[in-house]
Amino acid sequence: MLRIHFSPGDFARVRFLPRPAPLVELKLSLMMSRRSDSPVLFGRWRRDVGRRLPATTAPLWDLLQPFRGPAFLDPVSGDLDEALDLVRSTPGSAVRAAVARLRRPPTPWVRALMEQDTRAWDLLDRGLRDAYQSVLATSWTTVRERHAAEFTRFALGAAENGIEPTLTALAPGSTLDDGTWHIPALKDRDHRLAGNGLTLLPTFHWTYEPLVGTIPDQPLLLVYPAGPGLPPPTAPATGGDPLADVLGTSRARVLRLLEHPHTTTELAAGTHLSLAAASSHTAALRRAGLITTHRAGRSVQHTRTDLGRMLTEAGPA
Repeated sequence: MLRIHFSPGDFARVRFLPRPAPLVELKLSLMMSRRSDSPVLFGRWRRDVGRRLPATTAPLWDLLQPFRGPAFLDPVSGDLDEALDLVRSTPGSAVRAAVARLRRPPTPWVRALMEQDTRAWDLLDRGLRDAYQSVLATSWTTVRERHAAEFTRFALGAAENGIEPTLTALAPGSTLDDGTWHIPALKDRDHRLAGNGLTLLPTFHWTYEPLVGTIPDQPLLLVYPAGPGLPPPTAPATGGDPLADVLGTSRARVLRLLEHPHTTTELAAGTHLSLAAASSHTAALRRAGLITTHRAGRSVQHTRTDLGRMLTEAGPA
C-alpha cells in the first residue's frame, strides 16, 4: 500500500501540471515496451517500438528495466530541450545513487556516466533524443490532448466535489481517511507531505500502479496512469481506427460489432471471417478482459465488458 500523509495545509497545495513532461512519458513508454504483460493490447505496439528504435538508443537499456529506471532520466519539464539540459546537468553523486538502486552491476558506459565522461553523456543525450523521435514524436499531439482533457476533468471535479474525492478518483481502489491517501500498491511505502504539497502528472503509456518522485523540500510528485488502457496511436487520428493499430483490424471489428451480444457464428458472418478465425479472436479478447462469453443453448454468446466498451468509445468507429 502506498500511503501519502497530508498535513492540513497540503490540500491547498495540490498542483496539477498544466503540460505533459516529454522525458517522463518517454521513460515510462520505454519501460512499458520492456514489460511482457497485456500482450493483446500492447504486443503489437511493443513490436512496433522495437522495430522503430535506432541503434543509438541501445545504451538506454543499460539503465532502464521493465519496472525501474533512474530518476535523473526524466526531469519534470514540459519542454524537451530544457528537460535534456537538466539530464545533462545531473551531479555525479545523483547518478551514482540512482545506478545503485538499479541493483545490477553497471556497464562500462554507465560507469563512464558516473565519472562524468563527456562522450558517455553525449551518447545518452543522442539516445534520448532519438528515442523520443521514434516512440513519442508522432503521438505527442494525442498525449497533449489527453493531458488537457485530464487536467480539465480534475479541475471540474475539484470545483464540483472538492479535492479529496477528486484525488481518490485518480487511483481506482484508493481511499482518503484522516488525511492519509491509501493507494493500492505492491510494496508498503509512506510519504509525508509535511507542508510541501503534492504535484500530479498523468501518464498515458504506463498501466501499472502510480509512481512517486521525491526531491528534498519540494512537492511530492505523483505520476498516475490515466490512459484508456492502450497506448496512444503513433500518429494523430486521420479518419482511421486507432483501436485497429493496437488490436489488429479483425479484432477491432469484432469488438466494435459486440456493441450488442453476438454468437461466434454471427460474428464470423458480420466480419467476413471464418468460424475458426472468429473463435480465435474472441478467445484473445476474452483473455484481455474485453469481452465475456456465456453459453446460450447450443451456442455461445459474446458480450463486451465495460473495459471493452470504454476502448471502443476512445476512438472513431
